[in-house]
Amino acid sequence: MGKMISDHMIQSVHKSAHVQSFIEVDVTELVTWRSKNKDGFFNKVGEKLTYTPVFMMAVAAAIKEYPLVNLSFDGDKKVVIRKSINLGLAAALGNGNLIVPVIQNAEELDLIGMAKIVNDLAVRAKTNKLKPDEIQGGTYTVTNVGGFGSLFGTPIINQPESAILAIGAIRKVPAVIETPEGDVIAIR
Repeated sequence: MGKMISDHMIQSVHKSAHVQSFIEVDVTELVTWRSKNKDGFFNKVGEKLTYTPVFMMAVAAAIKEYPLVNLSFDGDKKVVIRKSINLGLAAALGNGNLIVPVIQNAEELDLIGMAKIVNDLAVRAKTNKLKPDEIQGGTYTVTNVGGFGSLFGTPIINQPESAILAIGAIRKVPAVIETPEGDVIAIR
């Protein structure tokens, strides 16, 4: 399996230009919101509320606004803009390898639906219970390098997709905050 993954990555690097851009985002409000709502969400829905479904919803909304990101390559020359947003979610297998199950029609899901499918796919990936059709048809992949403590990552595009997003660790840092009274340094 490791050889197959390596071959796929090498082929991807040869097929697509890999350009990285690193952006730091202040997610203080998201962390506060999740802390206040995660227990109630679990009690109401029976699902853990992690950051992943929230990020997946944001990615689906961004792709809906910028549909040219949702393209894939059909063969060597044909580019196809996909109508459905099928988000790949890099997930760990039980043996430490990665697999990319796909959330079909992610643009149609609400937070409850996204949380259910994200949690289900992650659990079934770890227990090797994914079906072959659940790892096909992705149009854009999201990977979480933050789970390893990394702040940034340079993932390789999962062909035939055109892009991949790596999300880094959420951590507290000092930041300059602009206020009506002037700039202040705060922990964000």
